[in-house]
Amino acid sequence: MPKNKQDLLQGTLDLLILRILLSGARHGYDIAKRIQMVSDNVIQVGQGSLYPSLHRLERRGYIKAKWDISETGRRAKFYLLTPEGKTKASVEKNRWLEFTSAVNLILKNG
Repeated sequence: MPKNKQDLLQGTLDLLILRILLSGARHGYDIAKRIQMVSDNVIQVGQGSLYPSLHRLERRGYIKAKWDISETGRRAKFYLLTPEGKTKASVEKNRWLEFTSAVNLILKNG
């Protein structure tokens, strides 16, 4: 088990963001809240992890950003998947499922 939630999240945050953005454009705070909600409050993403990951995904061409007005009426940067990002989300999901299946086999039979 990782020492803390941050250790677990480090290697999976990009995948989680890509999967959340499959449902449509979201701003950073909304992405973090959605991850927390869908994970039943197990995973909480801080700004110090979220925004570097968003910037990395943007640099790699998996997401793009645009300024718009949030549901609270404030200006916010919204992130959306590119076609490459949709492909990456699918590929990484399959890799993750394969990896976790292997780990489960070891835990069960090790």
